[in-house]
Amino acid sequence: MSRLKKVPKANTQGFYDRIADVHNVALKLNGYRASVAKYLRSLKLDLKEDSLVLDAGSGTGIVTFGLQDAGYSLKKAIAYDLSHKCLKVARSEFKKDKRTDASKICPVQGNVLVLPFASSTFDLVITCGVLEYVPLDDGLKELARVLKPGGRLVFIPVKPSLVGSVLEFLYKFRIHPIENVKRISQQYFNIVGYHKFPLKEPIAWSKNIYLLERKDHADALADTPT
Repeated sequence: MSRLKKVPKANTQGFYDRIADVHNVALKLNGYRASVAKYLRSLKLDLKEDSLVLDAGSGTGIVTFGLQDAGYSLKKAIAYDLSHKCLKVARSEFKKDKRTDASKICPVQGNVLVLPFASSTFDLVITCGVLEYVPLDDGLKELARVLKPGGRLVFIPVKPSLVGSVLEFLYKFRIHPIENVKRISQQYFNIVGYHKFPLKEPIAWSKNIYLLERKDHADALADTPT
């Protein structure tokens, strides 16, 4: 996976370090947390007190908050992000939020293409608006690697839309065409669900959700992080 070394992560990391506080306020105002929580709750995920969850590209923690609000029992959620500042903001928000058990959330800094976790570690992975910064095949392959066979990936990509295009310009990423999302996802996952948020929810203006289940074909996945 030599392409991973060529990913220009410094620019993306620095960008989010600069905008972390403003980005956090914007996400609080637009209701993403409640929308994600309602969707995750509707899935009736098979999470238990020993379950491990990865929020890959967690930013300031809005999706991690949504998971907590959904009411699932779990052992630990890893909030994983490239930006040191976003994780600093997230740590503070986790501690301040009375609805959140901060002891069950562990912020970790790093690149989503090189996850520092053993293969088949997580029962659930959630990723929102992150794989737009990386080659989609590499990102999905690495997320599949750390999922247990049969584990679920809640994949929330930016969809082609007017709002999506504005975000693409402002946040300096590239939207993956829907046909690519479906085609590449099916190399590593079964697509078991597809969800469109109600238009009254701001998250619907730029995001859809795919519920994916990891295929158990070990020959396509590395045994250790690259």
